[in-house]
Amino acid sequence: MPKKDVHYSDYLQLDKILGAQVMESELEGAPAHDEMLFIIIHQAYELWFKQILFEIDSIAAIMRQPAINDNSPELQTVVHRLGRIETILKVAVHQIDILETMTAMDFLDFRDYLRPASGFQSWQFKITEAKLGLRYTERHGQEYYISQLRQEHIDLIKTAESQASLLDLVNDWLQRMPFFDKPEYWASYQPMFPAATGKHPFWSDYSGIYTESLVEGERQNIRYFETLFFDDTAHPERRLSARACRAALFIMLYRGFPLLQAPFQLLNSLLEIDEQLSTWRYRHVSMVTRMIGYRSGTGGSSGRDYLKGALDKHYIFREIAALASYLIERRRLPVLCRELEERLGFEARS
Repeated sequence: MPKKDVHYSDYLQLDKILGAQVMESELEGAPAHDEMLFIIIHQAYELWFKQILFEIDSIAAIMRQPAINDNSPELQTVVHRLGRIETILKVAVHQIDILETMTAMDFLDFRDYLRPASGFQSWQFKITEAKLGLRYTERHGQEYYISQLRQEHIDLIKTAESQASLLDLVNDWLQRMPFFDKPEYWASYQPMFPAATGKHPFWSDYSGIYTESLVEGERQNIRYFETLFFDDTAHPERRLSARACRAALFIMLYRGFPLLQAPFQLLNSLLEIDEQLSTWRYRHVSMVTRMIGYRSGTGGSSGRDYLKGALDKHYIFREIAALASYLIERRRLPVLCRELEERLGFEARS
């Protein structure tokens, strides 16, 4: 059977898309010119959120596997798709530039017609946060974050919150890093400090070097270092286990080795995603302050104050970012032994 012709307009369903901008102000008999821009901007946001969710789900399917070869196309695919999410979020931030061509008075021309609709009702964005790793207990405004949503959307959010998030899957992936479990990788390692009880010789050395690197006023960091990297009971609220933190720090320290380049890019992409989300929230706070000052949002939220609270609290990958506190200079890094260096080359398979 010959393949049917596909027309551009039909393929994109442009009749539906281009007919989906219904201006409330026009229905009320007082058309406000800038409402068209407002609608299109927010429709574009929802389309980008759909694409981000599509990417997160595909990444989670890969990360959910019991084993991932860190020198494989699979991990490169994860890194590539995380990079796509980064880029989409940058576009989301830049869309605010377009929205800010609308003045406060332009917005007032149609704002009251929107009540009680609000961007706070974007269930796709709440699912995005949950799938990335934002837990209910970490949310700002818990008492009303789903209060204005339809039940079917609440159900979708609750389902997302009940499943392993991307942060959970990253923790599991980091915990599987095998290098410290195989004595043969450390056969010729030359310790610099006496081995501490229960610690791998590398980490005894690293603890010693890190302690020496601290200046006055940072001495308390060594206590945090010990609990973060070697005591899971000290921080019951933590999202990354001590083992996962050690793996992530090792990746950051030795990212120049071929086998660790993709894992480092993965971790760095997570930090970039958090940064872009933070930037988006900051720009949103600034825009709302400019448009409505300290008035309530159309959906009944506290407006600027709610957005500012979310900006301050909703950092999803903060534990990965915090590892920068425990880095040391390259010139002071423990020298890895030949066996491990060979395993960290491109030919490594485990």
